[in-house]
Amino acid sequence: MLVLPLLAYGNEDDNFAFKPDSVQLVDASELKVDTLPQVAWRPDAIRAVWLGAIFPGLGQMYNRSWWKVPIVYGALMGCGYAIMTNQQSYTEYKTAYLDLYNDNANNAVTDDVTKSYNAILPDGYDISRMGGTSAYVSKLQNWQNTYRRYRDISIVVTVAVYALSLIDAYVDAQLFDFDISPDLSMQVEPAVYYDPVMQRANGEVHLAITF
Repeated sequence: MLVLPLLAYGNEDDNFAFKPDSVQLVDASELKVDTLPQVAWRPDAIRAVWLGAIFPGLGQMYNRSWWKVPIVYGALMGCGYAIMTNQQSYTEYKTAYLDLYNDNANNAVTDDVTKSYNAILPDGYDISRMGGTSAYVSKLQNWQNTYRRYRDISIVVTVAVYALSLIDAYVDAQLFDFDISPDLSMQVEPAVYYDPVMQRANGEVHLAITF
């Protein structure tokens, strides 16, 4: 408790004369101190986009949408894995196609398992079971083009996921303090009224949305 002496000064003849024993005790907890108004924090949409552009998921962290961070990283990791595996398969089939194409042109096709076009064959298969050298060359070329297309699609999807994370960060920041009332409700009421012009009763349905 803080004790503050309150002394009165004045002339001896008036009611406000100084009285040495006129001391009042004031509890410091009762004193009111003006404080600055508290300003609610809200994210800046542009800053959220820039943070997400610098490092994926950082915009969601800045917006305090922590539950979205695993989704962003999971999607990007899945896209990265797809790019890596499709690129690896594309490289293997491309190497096998070029080696078989060159060996076929030089009449040097062999059953050596160290050759790339033999190493990539399914278990229990050889070139003859694949339809011969010419047919196998065509199949290797088709598989090469297929995995190259899959790799390119994976890259496009990765860019799309990255762009969506930036859009989400921007929209989430803009709607951060958007008030969604818990009183939102819908009420359907049937009604029957008499039409004096048509001389008959009509029915209708009233739809009321409260928000």
